[in-house]
Amino acid sequence: MRIQVILTGGTITMVRNEATGALRPADTETFRAFVPELFTSPIQIDMLPFEPLIDSSDVNAALWAKIARTIEANYALYDGFVVLHGTDTMAYTASALSFMLRGLAKPVIFTGSQLPIGVLRSDAKENLMTAVEIASERDEQGRCRVPEVCIYFGSALLRANRTTKKNAEHFSAFESSNYPSLAKAGVHIFYRTQLIHREPEDTRLQVVTACDDRVAVLRLFPGIRQDVVHSILSTPSLRGVVLQTYGSGNAPSAEWLYNELVGATSRGVVVVNKTQCSTGSVEMGRYEASINLLKAGVLSGYDITTEALLTKMMVLFGEYPDDTEKVKELMQQPLAGEMTIEM
Repeated sequence: MRIQVILTGGTITMVRNEATGALRPADTETFRAFVPELFTSPIQIDMLPFEPLIDSSDVNAALWAKIARTIEANYALYDGFVVLHGTDTMAYTASALSFMLRGLAKPVIFTGSQLPIGVLRSDAKENLMTAVEIASERDEQGRCRVPEVCIYFGSALLRANRTTKKNAEHFSAFESSNYPSLAKAGVHIFYRTQLIHREPEDTRLQVVTACDDRVAVLRLFPGIRQDVVHSILSTPSLRGVVLQTYGSGNAPSAEWLYNELVGATSRGVVVVNKTQCSTGSVEMGRYEASINLLKAGVLSGYDITTEALLTKMMVLFGEYPDDTEKVKELMQQPLAGEMTIEM
């Protein structure tokens, strides 16, 4: 069994400078020294540090593409992949990878930590070692047990594109409000096999790395001004907008808001309705307060996370730069288990 561990940066890759007390990126040998048991197990671990290691606040689409191309280049050599990443934007990166890696048949497990690996009470070691074990697991038929992009953190294995960071203090930093965890780790790891996505056996990996970042988030709030909305929706070259609405997808009935949205959609901007609630789904048309959104050509985001919605938009606009209708069609379909559409 052979696993590649890709180090992109983040708290998990940091160690404390003994002289200054400041945190600094660890070199590979220093990092290995904190988890020697990982390299004496039957699993062969190969580590690949990106240069330079970065804080996850600096993550962008170029890093997503670099991770995707690295996995593509090494796909035949490894049984699974673990990606070490800062927690602040991990849900964005992991979601993006779920849309970039089409036909995935091997585990890609993201993890990180709330405390640096060299700190006494750090959660880094447990998260890393369990992520590696999950990436190497096989089922009764000898297949990869979790052949999708996931986040493992604080004893829970979550589908990547269903995940949001919920807590900056606790070791259980992530949640998946609208989809159950795929596994729970205690003394044993209990897998919920029926929830795990599996591609057809003959599917081959296809990697899409083009992204278009001309997207925006517009969060509604009581008293929001027309000039604020107009400034966002009229941004030059804007292609997509995540419209964060109230409750099950409701928005003010003001005529000016309707007109602004019509102006955007008529110019080809794809606007998708995403509830501000962490749990639940958009149900456009359920209340009168969402009917104007339907009339304005706003699409439903159903129960997708903001992280998955934004990254899905960016990947699709990159893949179909001249076909807005195709993007709109695919935004309404689950591509990697990222949303549930009730029929």
